[in-house]
Amino acid sequence: MAAKIKKGDKVAILAGRDKGKTGEVIKVMPSEGRVIVSGVNMVKRHNRPTQTTPGGIEEKEAPIHVSNVALTDPKSGEATRVGFEERDGKKVRVSKKSGEVIDV
Repeated sequence: MAAKIKKGDKVAILAGRDKGKTGEVIKVMPSEGRVIVSGVNMVKRHNRPTQTTPGGIEEKEAPIHVSNVALTDPKSGEATRVGFEERDGKKVRVSKKSGEVIDV
């Protein structure tokens, strides 16, 4: 099945404590159905010092379920659903809101 959300996409957060925020997808985990979005769902991790790292409290992005994010429309910048169409013999992702092709 084709991926509706890919690495590098601009997405809007639909649910959770970061609802309304937008960011870029850093990593997609299709087997778990989760994505990591830059600057969203920040958590603190307490790391033990090792020979290579000093340890301390690190703040990083945690994964979000893919159902809680939506692609942003290339025209309006609002959240939109994704459809697939065949254009010029290629399968491309299309915004349901504006009909714009998402893949460049």
